[in-house]
Amino acid sequence: MGYELPPGFRFHPTDEELIVYYLRNQAMSQPCPSPIIPQLNIYKFDPWELPEKSELSEGEWYFFTPRDRKYPNGLRPNRATTSGYWKATGTDKAIYSRSRSVGVKKALVFYQGRPPKGSKTDWIMHEYRLHNDTHSPLKANKSMILDEWVLCRIYQKRQSRRNTEDVACGVETPVQEESAMENEDYEKATMFPRSCSLAHLLEADYSQLFGDSALGSIDDLFEGCGGDDGGTHIEDSATIRIAGNHNVLFGNQILVDPIFQH
Repeated sequence: MGYELPPGFRFHPTDEELIVYYLRNQAMSQPCPSPIIPQLNIYKFDPWELPEKSELSEGEWYFFTPRDRKYPNGLRPNRATTSGYWKATGTDKAIYSRSRSVGVKKALVFYQGRPPKGSKTDWIMHEYRLHNDTHSPLKANKSMILDEWVLCRIYQKRQSRRNTEDVACGVETPVQEESAMENEDYEKATMFPRSCSLAHLLEADYSQLFGDSALGSIDDLFEGCGGDDGGTHIEDSATIRIAGNHNVLFGNQILVDPIFQH
């Protein structure tokens, strides 16, 4: 074909543009905006052989191709290839231009082997055809051609077969491994409830949160603070020990709410 896009340009037409500016012009024997889509009977090839038939290298390949009848007296298209067949999936999608139906888009998946025991592959085709409600079952010369031209967009799913097999076999990908490590570190961290009583806070173990140089537990806080004067001596000693560790704990002086002082 010998046609190349200028540097920086990509061929990514919309469904409407493919039908209105390319398929319609091809069917009416008029020139297309760009001679970038080749004419090829894609059903004579398997999908992995088609990329070399196009000069596009964007991961999508476009072709004008005829559609043949599967049976002389029917409207069913023949979509068999050398080693497999294209099978329709889902429902046809109408394509509109200025609120007017101009064509139909059909999705197909390629299967290796012969129906109905074919093996599904990751090759996908979008088939575009002009809107025509009246197909003639037989032409005057009993031609097997169902449509002179349809436009096909063919691509392969981006998820590689290797990644699919790794997931099926339970092999962790780098992203899964990193996520697992984060979850493990999170479980090791000290967990506190969103709401708890003062008794729960006093009984909590703070050694994992603040390190060995900080307060270990409430028992360590009041260790050696016993005396004959009871609660007053304990309260004063606890205040001294907390004040001595305030730089390690929070970096700020600890202030006690007056309501807890009485």
